[in-house]
Amino acid sequence: MNLNEIPVTEPQRQFYFMNLAKELLKKKEEEVGRKLTFHVTTFGCQMNARDSEKLIGILENIGYVEIEEEDADFVIYNTCTVRDNANQKVYGRLGYLNGFKKKNKDMKIGLCGCMMQEPTVIEKIKKSYSFVDLIFGTHNIFKFAELVCQMLQSEKMVIDVWESTDKIVEELPTDRKYAFKSGVNIMFGCNNFCSYCIVPYVRGRERSREPKDILQEIERLVSDGVVEVMLLGQNVNSYGKNLENPITFSELLEEVCKIEGLKRVRFMTSHPKDLSDDLIRVMAENKKICRHMHLPLQSGSSRLLADMNRHYDKEKYLDIVRKLREAIPDIALTTDIIVGYPGETEEDFMETMDVVEKVRYNSAFTFIYSPRTGTPAAKKEQIPEDITKDRFQRLLKLVQNIGQEKKAEVTGQSVEVLVEQVNEHDDSLVTGRCDNNTLVHFKGDASLIGTIVTVKLTECKGFYFIGEQI
Repeated sequence: MNLNEIPVTEPQRQFYFMNLAKELLKKKEEEVGRKLTFHVTTFGCQMNARDSEKLIGILENIGYVEIEEEDADFVIYNTCTVRDNANQKVYGRLGYLNGFKKKNKDMKIGLCGCMMQEPTVIEKIKKSYSFVDLIFGTHNIFKFAELVCQMLQSEKMVIDVWESTDKIVEELPTDRKYAFKSGVNIMFGCNNFCSYCIVPYVRGRERSREPKDILQEIERLVSDGVVEVMLLGQNVNSYGKNLENPITFSELLEEVCKIEGLKRVRFMTSHPKDLSDDLIRVMAENKKICRHMHLPLQSGSSRLLADMNRHYDKEKYLDIVRKLREAIPDIALTTDIIVGYPGETEEDFMETMDVVEKVRYNSAFTFIYSPRTGTPAAKKEQIPEDITKDRFQRLLKLVQNIGQEKKAEVTGQSVEVLVEQVNEHDDSLVTGRCDNNTLVHFKGDASLIGTIVTVKLTECKGFYFIGEQI
């Protein structure tokens, strides 16, 4: 390697290392007499899923062949650390991977994502899982090709974790999971510092992509057959504030909706504190924007919301819901709710139940509070487990009952469904999603995948519908 040849600027630097990695991989394949394989497992949110598509795109560019099994030559876990059980799951799976590695001396194991931004995690892996070959975090995923080269040329564990970054590197290879829909990152990081959440510490400060780069990416996706995009960010409502020429999320949405050939636009996640009247107006006026809003509540108690550093109270949240329903009567609302946050009283919990009754969510992700080391809430006195579990079950029952009632209201209606795949359990059926994100199964074949068809919702089956194409 001639150091003078290596480009300094991105993404040219990474394309240089992709070519170098191709040479290193080819040499290794000649040694073992076969193509080398890879497998990527993704934990956590849509942001991680989108990051994994970039990892897969780069690995395929280098020459690795993807397989579904975890006994591949190169296995990567793209990790999540929002809750402690996510960390424990990774540790458990690493022990399982070590069995494969003992049988395949050439196997490489890589770890990336949010969990790797925690110093205590790195120390534990170095001490207890020394067979791991590569560790990197959330800020330097664009360096993946360069890190693969280091890994292939080193006998030691390669660790490259950045505390923060202001870099956004465009135009690296990506391999989409679906040909007809795609996530599109519009920003990275979070500035909110909710007292229970570790995301700002592992994802860093908010960094918005330039609107021209976002629009160009979506235009390329549409020309490649994509009909639906999901705009992704930890808090999309604060998009554009840190740009040299500031632009609001609602303004970006309007520009996205102008792209010809694009039929559906989704986005997540929306923080209530930044949800503007202008965004509600743009959603109501643009039929391309899906009638679905994921609006995390976390708690219905204004006292706990203040302690959580959420910057809204129960009344403001309910007022946002009122405005949404007035402007978009058929909107589906989903949410996140934490049960057992430190200091939660029965009265606080009943405030949450009251919001659920008033809002009547289509569905909700309900979580038992999980202390995350380094966050303010982790230092507080925790709620006894038996009390938390009792509240969780009560909330879950209410959420499920309301969800069933909401589905019963639309049974018999005709809806537009984007067909995503042949049904996994019955190949005479296809599976797709309504505009409001509800799952529907109906008679059809693979020729319908990627198309939007009209379907009558004939029968509700819990979390999904059985339908018939009209």
